[in-house]
This record gives sequence, C-alpha cells and structure tokens, in this order.
Amino acid sequence: MFGIPGKNAVTLTPRAVAQITKLMDKSGHQGLRVGVKKGGCAGMEYTMDYVTRDDTLDPNDEVVEQDGAKVMIAPMAQMFLFGTEIDYQIGLLDSGFRFNNPNVTEECGCGESIKFGSVEEMAGAFKLPAQS
Repeated sequence: MFGIPGKNAVTLTPRAVAQITKLMDKSGHQGLRVGVKKGGCAGMEYTMDYVTRDDTLDPNDEVVEQDGAKVMIAPMAQMFLFGTEIDYQIGLLDSGFRFNNPNVTEECGCGESIKFGSVEEMAGAFKLPAQS
C-alpha cells in the first residue's frame, strides 16, 4: 500500500528475528501484526498482536518477511512505520521490542508513547511527493 518498490517498510535486527521466530514456532502463529494507535502522553502508541494460523490476513497489510520472521503492518500504520528498525532487547528490569523509528519527533519520558512529524515532513525524509 505505502512503500518504495524493492525496499522493506521495516527491518528487523537479528535479535528481533530470533524472538519473532521463537514466538511463531512456540505458539503456532503466522507472525506479528504491528500498528499504531492514539494514546499515551505524546499522542500515539505502538501496538503488537499475534496473527494466529486461523486469522485471515488483511489484503492491505504490508507483509515483511526476514530470515523466517514475519511482520504484518496494519494499513493505517504503514506511513508512520516506514524506515523503522525493530529490535528486541533484554535488560535487567525489562525485555521487549524496541522501535528505532526515524519518523518520531518526540517521545514521552516513560518511552511508551510517541509523536510523529507531519505528512510533509515524513514525505521529505524519504524524498516522496507530499500528499495533496
């Protein structure tokens, strides 16, 4: 739906690939669906949901497959996530997926919510024509 031919919408680090394939194998899921929703103190939050073997894929999802890991990007989130690197980090107090997203202009102090630039700013970052 939104993208540049020949370029994946998101990339996965080796740690993210390992965690996603582990979740897919362990639970029998097709992959993970990634999106964004309104919420949090900065205005938007990332979402992640399992896509089970019984789920029908949305034909408008952007599907990224990398080294056996599969991520589906919800249509509404595609322009916000384009160019994002998804990582998986393990820390002393918490572990989880981290989004290194060039489209984020602000993050809240707790790191749970984000704010994106305007459509024009995002289009300029990828040298795409602005939406009219």
